[in-house]
Amino acid sequence: MTAIFETDLPGIPKHQGKVRDVYDFGDRLLLVATDRISAFDWILPTGIPDKGRILTQLSLFWFELLGGAHHLLSTDPDTLPLPPDTDLSQFAGRSMVVKKTNVIPIECVVRGYLSGSGWVDYQKTGLVSGVPLPAGLTESDRLSIPIFTPSTKAASGHDMPISFDEVISEIGEQTANTIRSKSLDLYERASEYARKRGLILADTKFEFGIFAPGEKEEEIILIDEVLTPDSSRYWPADDYEPGRTQVSFDKQYVRNWLLQTDWDRNSPPPELPHEVVDNTRQKYAEAYQLLTGKEFH
Repeated sequence: MTAIFETDLPGIPKHQGKVRDVYDFGDRLLLVATDRISAFDWILPTGIPDKGRILTQLSLFWFELLGGAHHLLSTDPDTLPLPPDTDLSQFAGRSMVVKKTNVIPIECVVRGYLSGSGWVDYQKTGLVSGVPLPAGLTESDRLSIPIFTPSTKAASGHDMPISFDEVISEIGEQTANTIRSKSLDLYERASEYARKRGLILADTKFEFGIFAPGEKEEEIILIDEVLTPDSSRYWPADDYEPGRTQVSFDKQYVRNWLLQTDWDRNSPPPELPHEVVDNTRQKYAEAYQLLTGKEFH
């Protein structure tokens, strides 16, 4: 099964995340979305062909559509001082050259619908990340207004939900208010666009960094991937029905298959069968086509 699991740039400082390889060129970073896929805090031994390219192309689409201040500089790694004889094919279609920022250590989650971990928390407490919600809501219900439900940005393991007061304690009131406002605005605009394309954007996650070029005033800008099926929960609008779990265009299909196996989540995960790999790739490609109006090649 063909999939890019790791890229290589000898001599360039590298951080390898669950999905991406990040190379540090001083004032710029090279973000490379591989075909790795993770679930339950494990990187699975089987990749999803083209996944990294699809996620990157979707992020590029959203950066252009949304505009505003963000970290994207180029999609051409050759603009960087690469080592001699670098194999550029490993980066084709899956790379972004971006501004280097001081990353704000908060996952900016916005929810317009009650689903996933938010639904679990609501059933226990009636709250989601400290935000009180009306009684009597059911799974997948649309919220009267989208809510900001931040979490910690964990280097490893699970991100943990935190209240907005805790965000203020962590990064200060002004920065906290700015990232909340930006996140809610981006969600509203993206949700409206997705709805026109026949998709419900149930929830999503944004990340921000502080960029200070030269002597200029610091600016909080959008970073990381944006509104991809790895960072967002998309549902087909024509199949939406409150009171149940929805069909979604994300890796929940992989999670569901793993839950049906005897894997204990404490030992290395099993290989994914061809059918699961093919269907997962198709879900990513379908999300791309629905959002952009273009078939993925």
